[in-house]
Amino acid sequence: MKQAKPIALTVLDLVTLALMIAATAMVFLYAPLEAVMGQVQRVFYFHVSAAWVGMLGFGAAAVAGIAYLRTGNMQWDVRGMAAVEISLVFFFIAIVSGSIWARPAWNTWWTWDPRLTTAVIVELIYAAYLMLRQGIEEPERRARFGAVYTLLGFISVPVTFISIRLLDTIHPVVIGGSGGEGGFAMTPRMLQTMFFSLFTFSVLFVDLYWHRVRLGTLARQVEQLRLKLAQ
Repeated sequence: MKQAKPIALTVLDLVTLALMIAATAMVFLYAPLEAVMGQVQRVFYFHVSAAWVGMLGFGAAAVAGIAYLRTGNMQWDVRGMAAVEISLVFFFIAIVSGSIWARPAWNTWWTWDPRLTTAVIVELIYAAYLMLRQGIEEPERRARFGAVYTLLGFISVPVTFISIRLLDTIHPVVIGGSGGEGGFAMTPRMLQTMFFSLFTFSVLFVDLYWHRVRLGTLARQVEQLRLKLAQ
């Protein structure tokens, strides 16, 4: 049952570590200090990147849900579960780091702005997904439920993304505008740092996802053995 760690995954671990070190160095040493907000603006690079990974993973879970419903292959359920778990963590990081940024920008840790409200709703939707799965013992039924849930739950993700473009909000528009209270125009170095951070966090997601899928595969094999022994 034990699986040898692929060499490619070990290489990816090292590449991810190097990218994270480089991205951190760019955030604190390469990107210029923002004139108004000062050092706290550097949280922005991690905040945007974490939010991006959260949305990326929720999208991956929806794709895995479609694949499971079409094929019935339980491995897609493992992949969907892995994507949701990782994205929940990164989306939570985005919410917390956004609050750290908001304190000096908006003079409050939290406000029920449309973007913030929809982000919390997304987090709760997928947290409920994990809890509801625990109440379903039969693997195939649990997988079908998970697949349908991730498809329906994903509707909340684009709603969150476009909320700052459709609704009255104080949240700055990062891509396609600089509006919003606390918004700022990015210099070329800021843009380079932001896109490098986005790339780095995307690689980090792939690395963590690969590890989590391997763990989920082993957990599924253990569950199959347990069900056989129970018969």
